[in-house]
Amino acid sequence: MSLVTAVLTETVHARELPIDSWVYGLIALVIFAVLAMIVASYRDVANRHSSKSAAYAARHSGDEHGGH
Repeated sequence: MSLVTAVLTETVHARELPIDSWVYGLIALVIFAVLAMIVASYRDVANRHSSKSAAYAARHSGDEHGGH
């Protein structure tokens, strides 16, 4: 038997997924939603202590950059 006939007669063995394919999409959607909530939780973090940031800006309002 030649290689060509061996390849042509080979049957395709499909592997069954452990869960339905739409569940993978649902899992990805849930993961992205959780990550979006984590990112949204950091919103406005800089403004929580606006009095401290205003005091820092007043103390360091010179033109020198300190080597930055």
